Amino acid sequence: MSYRDIYSGWQNDPESFWMNAAQAIDWVTPPSRALFDDDAPLYEWFPDAQVNTCWNAVDRHVQAGRGNQLAIIHDSPITNSYRGITYAELQTRVASLAGALRAMGVEAGDRVIIYMPMIPEALEAMLACARLGAIHSVVFGGFAANELAVRIDDCTPKAIIAASCGLEPGRVVHYKPLLDRAIELAAHKPDFCVIFQREQEVAQLVEGRDVAWHTFQFGVEPAECVPVAGNHPAYILYTSGTTGQPKGVVRHTAGHLVALNWTMKNIYNIDAGDVFWAASDVGWVVGHSYICYAPLIAGATTIVFEGKPVGTPDAGAFWRVIQNHKVKSFFTAPTAIRAVRREDPEGELIKDYNLRSLQALFLAGERADPDTVQWAEEKLGVPVIDHWWQTETGWAIAANPFGIEHLPVKRGSPSVAMPGYDIHVLDEGGNPVPPGTLGAVAVKLPLPPGTLPTLWNAEDRFRKSYLTTFPGYYETGDAGYVDQDGYLYIMARTDDVINVAGHRLSTGAMEEVLSSHPAVAECAVIGVADSLKGQMPLGFLCLKKGAEAPPEAICRDVVRMVRDRIGPVAAFKTAVVVERLPKTRSGKILRATMTKIADGQDFKMPATIDDPAVLDHIAAALKGAGYPGGETA
Repeated sequence: MSYRDIYSGWQNDPESFWMNAAQAIDWVTPPSRALFDDDAPLYEWFPDAQVNTCWNAVDRHVQAGRGNQLAIIHDSPITNSYRGITYAELQTRVASLAGALRAMGVEAGDRVIIYMPMIPEALEAMLACARLGAIHSVVFGGFAANELAVRIDDCTPKAIIAASCGLEPGRVVHYKPLLDRAIELAAHKPDFCVIFQREQEVAQLVEGRDVAWHTFQFGVEPAECVPVAGNHPAYILYTSGTTGQPKGVVRHTAGHLVALNWTMKNIYNIDAGDVFWAASDVGWVVGHSYICYAPLIAGATTIVFEGKPVGTPDAGAFWRVIQNHKVKSFFTAPTAIRAVRREDPEGELIKDYNLRSLQALFLAGERADPDTVQWAEEKLGVPVIDHWWQTETGWAIAANPFGIEHLPVKRGSPSVAMPGYDIHVLDEGGNPVPPGTLGAVAVKLPLPPGTLPTLWNAEDRFRKSYLTTFPGYYETGDAGYVDQDGYLYIMARTDDVINVAGHRLSTGAMEEVLSSHPAVAECAVIGVADSLKGQMPLGFLCLKKGAEAPPEAICRDVVRMVRDRIGPVAAFKTAVVVERLPKTRSGKILRATMTKIADGQDFKMPATIDDPAVLDHIAAALKGAGYPGGETA
C-alpha cells in the first residue's frame, strides 16, 4: 500500500487503524476500543487494556525463541570498549534489578528518577521500572544540581538510580556530588538511592540512604512483569517551559507501545533482528523512544553510544559504529552531521569504512538545513530523511515514511504528516492559511496514541500551554507552512524556547539565573543563529546603577552561573551589557526583533515599541560584541 492509501485509511476510520496496529502488542487484557473521548479535549487511548511495557520489550522476544539475539550493543570510544547484551541476558538483568527495587518497597505508581550516562544500565533501570509499573523520570546527566532538585520536588520519587560518574572526552563528570547536592536542595527526599559504581570513579555512599547497584541485588527474588492499565503513566519526561519551570510530559503505557511499534517498520523500515542506532542520549525524548523502547519493542538491536560525533577519536566515529555493528537505520541530529562536516568537509573519513548495511540516515531535533542534507546525501549515498516531532509527541508528527514508500525528498522539509496527525497552519485568529503561507503549526485533536495526554500534576498548565490558543487543536509552538504538495516546512519557534544542538532549552530559565546576579537589574536571553549548533543563547544585561564590578566581570559571572545552575548543555557563553531593553508600550520585551538584529536580518520597526532609539543602542552593542546587526526595513 502507498503512503496516501495508508494515511487516507487512517483519516476515514482512525478507530480501526489503531485497533489494527494494536494487534502487534501482547496484551494481558486487550482493549475494547482505541479512543476514549468522554473527557474531550482530554483524550485517552486503550485505557481499559491491561499490558506491561517490559514484557513487550524484552520477555516476549525470549519466549519467541530469540533470546540469543543481541538486544543492546554498548559502544564506548571513550573507554575504548564495546559489549553486547542478548535478550535473554537483558531479561535476567532487568528482572533482578526490578526484584531488588521491589524488595526496597518500589511498586506500581511510585516514581523513580534515573540520572545516568550512556551505559546499558540506564536502559535496564528504565525497563526495571516498567516491569514493576513504577513511573520513571530520566534526568539528563549534564544537568546541574538545582535542575535535578526541581525535578525531584515535582515528581517526588521514592528512589533515585544514578551512576557514580559520566565520561566526556578527556574528563570525568562527577555525578554523585551533583546528586547529593540536589537532594540537599530539594524539599522532597527519596527513600533510597541506587548507585552504579563505574571503574573510572567510585563514589562515596551515604550510609542509610545509598545502596550499591550490585550489592542490593544480591540474593533477591527476580520480579515478574506487573500488568498495568492502558492509561497508566509509563514515564515522566521534563521539557523546558517558557516560565523556566520544567513541564513534566506524561506518557501513557498502551498508546506508547502501539505507536512506537508502528513507527519502527513504517517510518524506519526496521524489522525484528535489524540493528537500529539513534545517536542521542537517554535523557532526551529520542533516547526514550528510539534508544530504549521502540527498537526493543520491535525486537531489533539498539546501540547505546558513549561518544561524540567528533573527537572520539575523530570525525569518523559514526561511520566506524555503523560498519562494526552493521547498522541498518541511523538517526541523529543535524548538529552532529554539521560537526562531522566541519571536521571532514570532503568526507574523506567516510571512505575508510564499509557502510553497505546502511539504508538511510534520519535527522531530527532541529531544522535540517538543505546544505547539510545535500552534503550527507552526496557523501553517504543513501536517502537522508528529515522528520519533525517533539518531546510532547514522542514520535514523528511529519516524516518520510521510509518503510511504506520513499517519497520524493524536498530538502528543508520533514515531508508529510504521519497517520494520527491532521496538521493545519493557522493565523493568529485560528483560521487556516493558504498553502505556502507562514503561520502557527497546529494539530487537530485528538492527538494519536503515544503523545502526551497531560502534564504531571499540572492539567491546567497542560490546557493553557497546548489547548487554549487554538480551541480544538494542539498548539505545537512552531511556525511554518505547508506547500501545494502537502509537504510541511518548520521555520521557527513561536515562543522563547530555543534549540541548541537539538536540545530544547528555555531562555526563561536562563533569564532567571542572570537576574539573580546582584548587579543585574533586568535581562533577556535570545537564541541567535549558529552554523554548527542551530542556535546559541545570547544574554542582554541591564546593570543596576552604581554596580561596582566592571561589565566584563559581570558578564563572566553570569556565564559561569548559567553553567553551574543549568549545566554545560545550555552552551551559554556570551552576554552583553546594554542601557535598556526594547519593549512594547505594555512592557513586553521585543525578543524577536532583538534576534533579527543579532542575526543581521533586516527588520520592521515594531508599531508598539515604546522608544525606537533603544534598537540603535542594541545594534551598536551587538556589533561591538561581533554580531552583524540588522537594519530597519
